Amino acid sequence: MRTILGIDPGTNVLGYGIIRCSGRNNAKLVVLGVIELSKYRDHYTKLKVIYERVQHLVDEYKPNEVAIEAPFYGKNVQSMLKLGRAQGVAMAAVLSRSIPIYEYAPRKIKMAITGVGSASKEQVAAMLKNILGEKAFDSEYLDATDGLAAAVCHFFQGEQNETESRVSSWEEFIRKNPGRVKDK
Repeated sequence: MRTILGIDPGTNVLGYGIIRCSGRNNAKLVVLGVIELSKYRDHYTKLKVIYERVQHLVDEYKPNEVAIEAPFYGKNVQSMLKLGRAQGVAMAAVLSRSIPIYEYAPRKIKMAITGVGSASKEQVAAMLKNILGEKAFDSEYLDATDGLAAAVCHFFQGEQNETESRVSSWEEFIRKNPGRVKDK
């Protein structure tokens, strides 16, 4: 059983979602939430809180892997620097517990969840409810569902990677994929 923590880093709100996965296509929501940072005025205090809270999540839920959303390119350089620091501190908290991290671009996450790289946060949240079979997971912030989306995206990527890694030769690939390869 795999447990995946997904993180949507932010300097005012950091979103997270945790799923437990069994088998190739069974993922269940464990927890969904946010770390509210806007109440802290000092940027360095925010970074400290991110570090401590992410470590707490890792210690409590014991994920095997962490998926984190990569910062997108914006026009405001100062905002980008702050966001990069928040992501770096979250990554450091995870790495301090020796857990592997996988980084995904926002478009890749949206594409994995909705099939459209430019989907809105609301569309991603609605699709996650469908995928996970959750009738009503209410999130006060869409940042939480963005963190969850990173985890689900990684789960989907892991399915593909598992399939690819199970084949050790062309003969085995042909045997496992009848009809995809035609004999001459």
